[in-house]
Amino acid sequence: MSRRQQILDTAAELFAARGFHGVSVADLGAACGISGPALYKHFPSKDAVLAEMLVSISRWLLDGGRACVAAAPDPAAALAALVDHHVGFALGHRPLIVVQDRDWSSLPAEAREEVRRTQRAYVDVWADQLRLLHPDLGLDRARSMAHVAFGLINSTPHSGLLPDDQMREVLRSMALGALGVPVGAGAAG
Repeated sequence: MSRRQQILDTAAELFAARGFHGVSVADLGAACGISGPALYKHFPSKDAVLAEMLVSISRWLLDGGRACVAAAPDPAAALAALVDHHVGFALGHRPLIVVQDRDWSSLPAEAREEVRRTQRAYVDVWADQLRLLHPDLGLDRARSMAHVAFGLINSTPHSGLLPDDQMREVLRSMALGALGVPVGAGAAG
């Protein structure tokens, strides 16, 4: 793992536990085993750490979502793959969900707009597949269904009371059911 990635991962944990404003550059440096000022070799500011953290995970979700769709033989399989992709994110990156929810207003304006734009594109990846699977759906309803699935899956920082393998199955089956994806579509990942 690169020092830069270590800083991002550590910052996610600290920001999730104490809030963006509850963590100083010195705190972040100490948690990474470097001085606070040494952080500036990797990021120009604490705001830049938050921005890269949320922009990069939004891009990762979008790129992965597009890859899921490209590899799927049909909309049901695409949606199953999208659910698996998002569940994997939610189980593996709980702190990022907390940070996005709680510290969104601390995100610099330019980064906030990039995250919004990227997330809208991600929602549309899901909505397009929902409309192919359910041709009677309007775009707004399909987007709403995608947001509902995200809300269910992104509940993991609060609802993840089971071991991850069991939680994965609960999230997967509930999300597929909410989206109207036939049982057995795709393979659990």
